[in-house]
Amino acid sequence: MKIKAVYPGSFDPITNGHIYIAERAAKIFDEVIVSILINERKQGAFTVEERCEMARESLAHIKNIKVDSFNGLLVDYVKQCNAGVIIRGLRAMSDFEYEFQMALMNRQLATDIETFFIVTDPKYSYVSSSSVREIFHFGGTVKDVVPETVFEKLRERYSACIK
Repeated sequence: MKIKAVYPGSFDPITNGHIYIAERAAKIFDEVIVSILINERKQGAFTVEERCEMARESLAHIKNIKVDSFNGLLVDYVKQCNAGVIIRGLRAMSDFEYEFQMALMNRQLATDIETFFIVTDPKYSYVSSSSVREIFHFGGTVKDVVPETVFEKLRERYSACIK
């Protein structure tokens, strides 16, 4: 039996920490769908299409990963994909509390879907998409925490802010 997992997130933009989690998940599961949440209530730095493109480029080296996007309830999307597992990355204890609550809520909504937590590499424990955007916006360096293609997209997006 093949086991399919969904790794959801905003990935705005995708970071090396996200890629690390995706690589580890791809070693465990037969297929991993990295899926970008479409959240109409939140204005992203990049469009969903741009985020999908960056994710596809950044994850192209992993053969059993595909990139998609979704809106609505995560458990409905996971069922639609015929997957049985949700992947969530953990950086710190503060992530765990939030993710634990979400896992319990998802379990309440869909008892047949499991949540699988993967702890990131310590070198990425402080990295988040929002911190990457903010640091880059104010002229800081993020080259070590995002793929080169993402770094170039950040340069294009925030070129007026670079000193």
